[in-house]
Amino acid sequence: MSAGNRATSLKFGTTREATAGLRMASAASPLPETEHELPKLQVLTLFKGPRPRRFARVPTHTVGVHPEQREYPRATLRLPLRLRSVDGVEEKYPVTLVTRDLSATGVCFLCPRELPLSACLELEIVLVSRPLGRGNVMMITIATVRRIELAATPGWFGVAASFDDMEFGRDDVIPSRFLDA
Repeated sequence: MSAGNRATSLKFGTTREATAGLRMASAASPLPETEHELPKLQVLTLFKGPRPRRFARVPTHTVGVHPEQREYPRATLRLPLRLRSVDGVEEKYPVTLVTRDLSATGVCFLCPRELPLSACLELEIVLVSRPLGRGNVMMITIATVRRIELAATPGWFGVAASFDDMEFGRDDVIPSRFLDA
């Protein structure tokens, strides 16, 4: 027994397969030679027009970007985000949402309710998530709503907010043996 691939190809990719397929087809039915042309390979682009200047993954410093009018490029990241307060009013039940993209000056996220323009938000974004909550790196920020748009999901809104103030922190506890006593 041999381990070779003995399956016949339905699409004629190579010249050898194409001529074998043409011989089998011509023996089966006498058709003119013009109808037995090889299928043409077509390369289609997935994106049309200028693409936005975005990063698909981290680290962002190694990825080339397309020209855009933004000063700071956006990183397309799905990070957990908690909306803590809107216009100084604490959320009764803060829900964990997900960011759509993040830049040095702002964030875009999906929200199940419409927020007013120019509203002051307090956001908590988890940048690095560790198991069991040991060592999560979070960004706590005050942001201003700049744009609201309808999302593809009914009842949800895309919220774009710019950072006014930000603070970074960790949520792990330092063991007592490392503290000066």
